[in-house]
Amino acid sequence: MGALDMKAWVMIAAPVALGLAGAGAWLALRDAPQAAIDPAVPVMPATVDIAQGEALYAQNCAACHGANLEGQPDWRTPDADGRLPAPPHDETGHTWHHPDRMLFEYTKLGGREALARQGVEFDSGMPGFGDVLTDREIWNILAYIQSTWPERERAAQAERTAADLANGGN
Repeated sequence: MGALDMKAWVMIAAPVALGLAGAGAWLALRDAPQAAIDPAVPVMPATVDIAQGEALYAQNCAACHGANLEGQPDWRTPDADGRLPAPPHDETGHTWHHPDRMLFEYTKLGGREALARQGVEFDSGMPGFGDVLTDREIWNILAYIQSTWPERERAAQAERTAADLANGGN
């Protein structure tokens, strides 16, 4: 079950498990994880527009990361400038190895800035899209990318996101 599927299952099953009398408890349970999260840590919205994400990916990302999320050839080998080519965003790449927060910040701020905020100096070729795309559009693109992954990769990425949120994004 993917992260979005799991959220939907929890949203349906939890109120039934708690019973109608426990509706107030369900609301508190549902909202408790968000209340503990640092508001500065970006979190995937509960609803996303995967179709818009696919269209935005085609417009803003496909030129480097491939129309089919396949990335550039030899993406693990630095080019003449010492930069790594754009990696694939399908299951053959490493995108699914990162929590949502990292993927969001990398897209919004660009690779160099996102990593610098983590104390890592790296000459990434990934530009920031914060001046081009809204936060919601970035989330829609990330949701589209995630929707293409097989179950195993989605589950692993969801676990990393949950661990990252539990850690406050650190």
